[in-house]
Amino acid sequence: MAKIVVIGAGMSGLAAASRLATLGHRVTVCEAGGTYGGMVGRYEREGFAFDTGPGLLTLPAVYRDLALKTGKEPLEQLVELAPVDPESRHLFPDGTAVTLPNASRGGVSQALDAAFGAGSGARWSAVMNHGRTVWEATRRPLLEEPLPAERGVLSPADRALVGTDPYPVPPRTGLARLRRAQPWSLEHVAARELDGHPGLTALLCEPALRYGFTSAMAPAGATVLPYMEQSFGVWYVRGGLRALADAVYRRCELRKVAFRFDTPVTRVVVEGGRATGVETADGRIDADLVVSAMDTDAFYRHGLAEWPGLPPEEWEPVEVPGRFSVLLALRGPRPEGTPHRTVVHAADPAAEANALTLSAPPCERPTVQVLRPDDPALRPDDDHESVVLTATVPAQDEVDWTVPGFADRYADRLLAHVDAAGLGLRERILWRVVRTPEDTRRETGALFGAVARPALAGSAGSWLKAANESPVPGLYLIGGNAHPGGGLARVGMSACITAGLIGPA
Repeated sequence: MAKIVVIGAGMSGLAAASRLATLGHRVTVCEAGGTYGGMVGRYEREGFAFDTGPGLLTLPAVYRDLALKTGKEPLEQLVELAPVDPESRHLFPDGTAVTLPNASRGGVSQALDAAFGAGSGARWSAVMNHGRTVWEATRRPLLEEPLPAERGVLSPADRALVGTDPYPVPPRTGLARLRRAQPWSLEHVAARELDGHPGLTALLCEPALRYGFTSAMAPAGATVLPYMEQSFGVWYVRGGLRALADAVYRRCELRKVAFRFDTPVTRVVVEGGRATGVETADGRIDADLVVSAMDTDAFYRHGLAEWPGLPPEEWEPVEVPGRFSVLLALRGPRPEGTPHRTVVHAADPAAEANALTLSAPPCERPTVQVLRPDDPALRPDDDHESVVLTATVPAQDEVDWTVPGFADRYADRLLAHVDAAGLGLRERILWRVVRTPEDTRRETGALFGAVARPALAGSAGSWLKAANESPVPGLYLIGGNAHPGGGLARVGMSACITAGLIGPA
C-alpha cells in the first residue's frame, strides 16, 4: 500500500483518487477550494440551478468504466443519463437553420441536404469518414495509453497512419523543397473538401472552437471532434453535470479517500531525486507518490515543482481561450419543442478568429452555445426556465475582464446577438449572472482562467500535452493540461492511464 497525495479535487483528481483507492492505496486529496468538481461547478439561486462549466457529456463510456472499476453499481445507477435529441440546432448569419439528430450519421446527412442543397450531406460524410480514420489510428495513443516517448509518432507523418493518413503533408519538389511543408489545418479541409461552404465550415469548426481553436490553428485531425460527437452521441446528466461530480465524490468516500478542503499545496517535496510529499499551509504531508490534478501550467508557473524546461519567467506568452457565460433565470415556461442545445454562429468568423489569436477585444457577435435543458431540477417550477449562454473568448491574460461594467456590456451584446437569431430571451429575464475567465481562474486555479484544449494529432506534436509521468520520479500529472488533454472524457482517461501506471498496492 502506497501513501498517495492527489493535488486538486477536480474531475480528474476525483477519478484518480477513486481508482487508486480501489487498487488498495491510501489516498489523501488536498483541494485549495472549499468543494470538489473543479470546472464542473454549480450556481444555485431562488430555485434555479446552472452548470457553470461543461453542460453536456461525450464518451460516457469513460465514466461507465470508472463506475464499474471502483464499485459494483453501473453509472446509470449513480446518475440518470439521457441522450440529447436532437443533438443541436444551428442558426447561421444568412438565416439558414439546420437541426441535427443525435448519433445518426445518415440523419445528419439528410438534414444537411435539406438545409444546404443536394450533395452537402455526401461532402460532409466524406469528411466524417476521414475523422473516423483519425479516430481509429489515434484512439489508443491519444486516449487509452501513456503518451509515447517518441512524440513524432503522432505528427502528420504518424507511423500509425502510414498509408491511411487522410491529411498527409504534401510532397515538395523543385525549389519548394527549400520551404517547410505546411500541414493541413481545418481551414484547408473546409476549403478543399467542403468547397468553402460557410455553413458546413462553421459546423466542422464549431467543436474545435469551443476549446479556442481557430480553423487555421486546428490540425486537420481535429475532424475527429465532430466525428466523435456524431458517431457516439451527446448525453445529458439529469440534474446537471454537477450530479456526475457528486457521484464520483461519493465513490471516493466509499473507497475511504481522505479529503482536505481549503488546503492549497505550496510545494511538492523532492528528496533524493523523487517526490516524497507536499507542503501546505498546515504543514507537510508525507507520501510515497504525488499526483497533481492541478492545471499543469499553473502547477509549474507557481513553483510547486521545478519546471523541466525553460524557467517560467522565460516562457513565451501563448494565446489561450476562456469561456464567457451568462446564466439566465427566465420567467415563463420553456417553449415546447425547444432544442436542448442551440448554436448561434458568428456573424463574422474572421473577426472571431482575430479576437482569439491577435490579442484583440472579444468578438462582438461570436459563436454562442445556448443550453436549455428540459430538467425540473434546474428551475423552481414549470413556469420558469434556466438557460446558459456560452462563448469562447480571450482569457484573462489577453483581456481584463475585471474592468467595471465590461463583462455586463459584453453579456448585453451576446443577448442581442442570439435574440437577433430569433431566440427572444431578453424580454423574459428575471435576473442573470455573468461569468468570465476571471471567475474560472479564481474558482479553479486554471492559469488565466483558460479552458484546456484536447490533445490532437498533427502539427508536429504541437497540440500534445505533458506526459502523465513527470520528469521527477514519484510525481504524476493528470487533468486537462496533461495527457490526453481537456474535456470531461479526456480528464477521466488521464486518471485511468495514471492509475494504470502506478498499479495496485
